[in-house]
Amino acid sequence: MSDCCGSNKAKEKTTSPDLLVIGAGSGGFSAAITAAEKGANVVIAGEGTIGGTCVNVGCVPSKTMIRATETLHQASRAARFDGVEANAKITDWKALVAQKQALVDELRGAKYIDVLPAYENVSYVEGRAVFTDGGVMVGDELYAPKKVIIATGSSASLPPIDGMLSVPYLTSTTALELQQQPKSLLVIGGGVIGVELGQMFARAGTKVTICCRSRLVPETELEISEALAKYLQDENIDVCAGIGYQKIEEIDGGIRLTHDKNGETRTIDAEQVLVTTGRKPNTTNMGLEENGIKLIKNGGVQVNEYMQTTREDVYAVGDVTGTDMFVYMAAYGGKLAALNTLDGNKNAYDNAAMPSVIFTDPQVADVGLTEAQAKEQGYDAKTSVITLDHVPRFIAARDTRGLIKLVADRKTDKLLGAHILAPEAGDLIQTVVIALKAEMTTEALASTIFPYLTGVEGLKLAAQTFDKDVSKLSCCAG
Repeated sequence: MSDCCGSNKAKEKTTSPDLLVIGAGSGGFSAAITAAEKGANVVIAGEGTIGGTCVNVGCVPSKTMIRATETLHQASRAARFDGVEANAKITDWKALVAQKQALVDELRGAKYIDVLPAYENVSYVEGRAVFTDGGVMVGDELYAPKKVIIATGSSASLPPIDGMLSVPYLTSTTALELQQQPKSLLVIGGGVIGVELGQMFARAGTKVTICCRSRLVPETELEISEALAKYLQDENIDVCAGIGYQKIEEIDGGIRLTHDKNGETRTIDAEQVLVTTGRKPNTTNMGLEENGIKLIKNGGVQVNEYMQTTREDVYAVGDVTGTDMFVYMAAYGGKLAALNTLDGNKNAYDNAAMPSVIFTDPQVADVGLTEAQAKEQGYDAKTSVITLDHVPRFIAARDTRGLIKLVADRKTDKLLGAHILAPEAGDLIQTVVIALKAEMTTEALASTIFPYLTGVEGLKLAAQTFDKDVSKLSCCAG
């Protein structure tokens, strides 16, 4: 048993629990706590640092660093208000990184280590879990549980670029541990992690180049992708989209990437390279396929709507399934899977109103269908797009970067999705989550009362835009 969870050492050990949870992150803890609250005897098998990706190397450390460098950007833009001047700078990079780590350590303790003693029927053991004919080996101990939930998460994946394995590279984990700020940084990958960390380092004063094979954040709407690229370029970030990678190599004092675009070969030099080309499910060397647990193409565990794998007594949740790689979806799936292991498959996984947020500035937030997805699913889709220079809150703040796009069914007027590029878009999107759950129409959303001079009022204006020109309305016009 890990020293981190020493308070559990006195608990009675069992190698035949009702439930064995493999993985000690958000999904694993959600499953374990849910099962424990139902009276089940649970063993959590953790490998490495308790707490999983989010609290240790993902959401928590990245977002606190993003907020730190946002203060620098706000100071640099203070002059947009007449008579205002502000200055901010990083005086001690190591101190900033140390504060970030202190927060990580604090939350790991508060939300994981210190939680375990509250559940007498949950035991924690440390070791790699491997499926065998007789059960599951965890370290040197064989367990024979009634049910198993796999929640081993994911890890950074590398792109197939010639020379990638021969150069020193950063991942999202190691980039946030740097004790010295790089002078220049090449970011390979224009997805969520690439744009978030790229902007963070740029605001700290690093010269940043972001390269990607398609476009930035390709999962979101084209209008948002193009606008975000422009805003990053306005902050002196070089965005190289739609390129073909040829090779990467180490040169004196740094890294060189050779790529092609429109038939022309070019090179990019940087002090360091950060690889953010996605994550892969942690499923290797666990004996899964050998023991009847099928994997899908991206290496994730295949599950049905009840989070059940191809083996009746085994379930899987979170990143390890290769889909919906968000910490809150892991927790949601963990709860459902635990209930299903105990009571039968009665709780189906539903991601139809799953929000996603990219913590750039402005933020990107999505829920529901894009315009293309709606058309692919047979809807006669209609859309409205409103830029933030029509939303009083952002006009008053003198920051109108961004837009709101709504997607609806023309025949029924039912709202199908929303896509927002705006400051604090992550807070705005939850209103649409509720609207989708309630199956609201755009007319109903447009007639809902919203408080004036709030960002969320932009959703009302976007809904009104389906039928009228909101630029011709007075303030608070209903």
